[in-house]
Amino acid sequence: MVDRPPEPDLAVCLRPTPFIESEAPAVRAFALAAAGDARTDVERAVRLFYAVRDQIRYDPYGVELTVEGLRATAVLERKAGFCVAKAILLAACARALGIPARLGFADVRNHLVTERLRAQMGTDVFVFHGYTELHLEGRWVKATPTFNRSLCERFGVRTLEFDGRHDSLLHPFDATGERHMEYIRDRGHAADVPLEDIRRAFQEHYPAMGVTGAPASAGDFEREAAEDAARHAREPTT
Repeated sequence: MVDRPPEPDLAVCLRPTPFIESEAPAVRAFALAAAGDARTDVERAVRLFYAVRDQIRYDPYGVELTVEGLRATAVLERKAGFCVAKAILLAACARALGIPARLGFADVRNHLVTERLRAQMGTDVFVFHGYTELHLEGRWVKATPTFNRSLCERFGVRTLEFDGRHDSLLHPFDATGERHMEYIRDRGHAADVPLEDIRRAFQEHYPAMGVTGAPASAGDFEREAAEDAARHAREPTT
């Protein structure tokens, strides 16, 4: 049985934090622009999801496990981030519009990690994969804005959609039916970023990444994804 933390109070899930900067002008402006003329919280949440999913590029080489590196305004400024960073930004945008939001975490096996990133990490298991939980129509709904559309197209993976009523979790299979993402451990949820827990897990599983969690060297993940896909397409089948 998973040892789950207590449910955070909804009021706590509306407050700004040093990470989830829901009162920051840049975050509020991004959230308001994304929500546009949406009239309900569900409609606003859906528009926020797609804005964070596609306007913020997924970058596993952009990991920085510090307050300065993970705060929502830093993610907005970079226009890129890994799963936890993008989940933080979505939570901040939701809180900015009065939608309670918290962070969810799980360990996942990503069967579509690039060869270069796998070599640097030493594994295809991503610990503390992050997503967002939004309180809509009286219940919590999971939203995973991790992979932007252009990256999915390069990997041959269907984009993950969100309707505000059903959990949006990463697909177990890609567009061709091959294994994609496998959830292997549920780490529960939190009203704010459990930074020290994440850092300890990264240091244990990825010792080469150093204290801030960054891979040994940076790279262009979308280019790597396209090159890997092209190389695999040329390989003879048996």
